[in-house]
Amino acid sequence: MIVTIQPSPLKGGIYAPASKSSMQRACAAALAAGGTTTIKNPGSSNDDKAALGVIRDLGAEVLQEDGELVIKSAGIHARESSVFCGESGLGIRMFTPLVALNNKPITITGEGSLVTRPMDFFDTVLPLLGVEIRTNAGKLPLEVKGPLVPADITIDGSLSSQFLTGLLLAYAASGAKDVSIHVTNLKSKPYVDLTLDVMKAFGLPVPENRNYESFYFPGSDFKPDPSSLRSYTVEGDWSGGAFLLVAGAIAGEIVVKGLDVFSTQADKAILQALVSCGAGISIEAEQISLRPIPLKAFQFDATDCPDLFPPLVALAAYCKGTTVIEGVERLTHKESNRALTLQAEFGKMGVPIELQDNLMIIRGGEGVKGAPVHSHHDHRIAMACAVAGLCAQGPTVIAGAEAINKSYPDFYEHISSLGASLTIEQK
Repeated sequence: MIVTIQPSPLKGGIYAPASKSSMQRACAAALAAGGTTTIKNPGSSNDDKAALGVIRDLGAEVLQEDGELVIKSAGIHARESSVFCGESGLGIRMFTPLVALNNKPITITGEGSLVTRPMDFFDTVLPLLGVEIRTNAGKLPLEVKGPLVPADITIDGSLSSQFLTGLLLAYAASGAKDVSIHVTNLKSKPYVDLTLDVMKAFGLPVPENRNYESFYFPGSDFKPDPSSLRSYTVEGDWSGGAFLLVAGAIAGEIVVKGLDVFSTQADKAILQALVSCGAGISIEAEQISLRPIPLKAFQFDATDCPDLFPPLVALAAYCKGTTVIEGVERLTHKESNRALTLQAEFGKMGVPIELQDNLMIIRGGEGVKGAPVHSHHDHRIAMACAVAGLCAQGPTVIAGAEAINKSYPDFYEHISSLGASLTIEQK
């Protein structure tokens, strides 16, 4: 799909999409906790759909009723010999330990960039927990055979906190007693907070968080309760909402609703960047209002929120001066190597980007040129280019624009409703 963005001002109000970080964790927790869960404000991205497919394969029943989802579970009891995680990095890392609670061999597959992402974390960790595992030289497909038996282990959290999320859920679901998961170099701590919050909401045993260096399970008599009833509302998504907020800061007066300013989502930090660059922003409990005013360069550490790099680059393109963003090392194993992809595509739009070790240096405020660009099949690159194109000189033509379906399938419709002039050509 090719989307052409014409320079156009924005005006109006919009609700942020549902958080796939919250939605996918809720799916896993509903499966593990058992009972009947009503999920309100469910997401509809490809990653969300993949998570629902996984929990079906692991024994849950999923029904759609009046715009809500109803998940019925008796615990983790795989009904299939394979599960498919789509292209979801969170999905593969979170669900693999839960899959490993079964005592039969199960193959875990995916597609797109997921088949190239390293999974050798599981090669080293799961055997310590009594799980047999085979991988394709550290990549998909994975074959695991449990049951996983919780034990004291130490893991490296430098690549992603998502591996820890999966282990925390699996330990809780298995009734872990007097064991700890020790973590070194943990990144993205806010996402761990989100995991613990979801576990608590679903009645799963929540470990003691010892300064993010270890997570201790004192023990419980937890068992899935098929008779339990609960309701969970999926938060608005700060990851997708960040693109709307940046769009408002550079292209028009808009109001974004549905984002919880008290959320534990890491990408809420976009507010810090907007304030730092002098954006015209008003933050209230129920809504965030933005208006375009001259912006200045800023410095930002995105180590704990690497998904913010694309909207931050779009913002920095319109900030006068040199913006420096830290955390480039977190960008290698995404849907694309985002550091190189952002450098290449924004370079086409006349925005110089320099990479120095763990720093990204963006020289902005000198004008953005509309140009033919490519998403590299990365949803956040497609959205970043679209936002940058709103105030560019000339049209921005985005190839591979359908990549947004991974996380925010309504993105083009949403910015169009705010006044963005765009055309969509199916290929």
